[in-house]
Amino acid sequence: MTTDSKKTDTSIEELVEMTTEIDPDLVAICNDLGSQTDEAKAIYMTSRNIARKLVGDETPEDRVKQRCVTSTGDPAVADLMRFVNDPINAGVEAIRKGAPILVDINMVKSGITKRGHNCEVICVLDKDEDAELAKKYGITRTAAGFLKCKDILEGSIVAIGNAPSAAFAVCRMIEHGIKPAIIVGTPVGFVNAAESKEVVRGAPVPSITCVGTRGGTPMAVACINELVTIANEE
Repeated sequence: MTTDSKKTDTSIEELVEMTTEIDPDLVAICNDLGSQTDEAKAIYMTSRNIARKLVGDETPEDRVKQRCVTSTGDPAVADLMRFVNDPINAGVEAIRKGAPILVDINMVKSGITKRGHNCEVICVLDKDEDAELAKKYGITRTAAGFLKCKDILEGSIVAIGNAPSAAFAVCRMIEHGIKPAIIVGTPVGFVNAAESKEVVRGAPVPSITCVGTRGGTPMAVACINELVTIANEE
């Protein structure tokens, strides 16, 4: 038998292996909408319990911080997070209404749970697929994508995990009276990331952001998914 034949003959059952101990008590109390198997629930709850001890567990804001700590593996991000204009209640209300969720990149779209809400998740890059608007004005594709979404921005849920230019574009539309229900803004990097999040915090809308150059897609996704979880509990 050739090596290739041996590979073909290997059954899936031979390859399956649990990566963590399954605690039935943890599995039973798991409320994460994205965890659909016992192993996934056990991993989620074990990680979440560690985050609770690191962050605290007294407020809805603590819950969002826990999720961000878990998604990044970095306890320090909890102290960097900022909540302005009651974003938890605003986000939960928007999710329950089925408001569209506008995101800057497809990684954010892919990470947002498909369960527990009726919100359409829209990657703004798809609104300017050929970069026609971006090239016309010499701006980034994410900024152009949000500008193309100006007619559906009012009352929407904005989640930006990558592009500072997208955050600036949204804030410019807010200055012109077009206000989303909430902005989750965690763009990352050394060019305008910190500055863009500062501008978001100064906007007259509810927002969840983090201070400085850190952030990224995992944090934006974590914030949205925790808001979805809370929206399904109350």
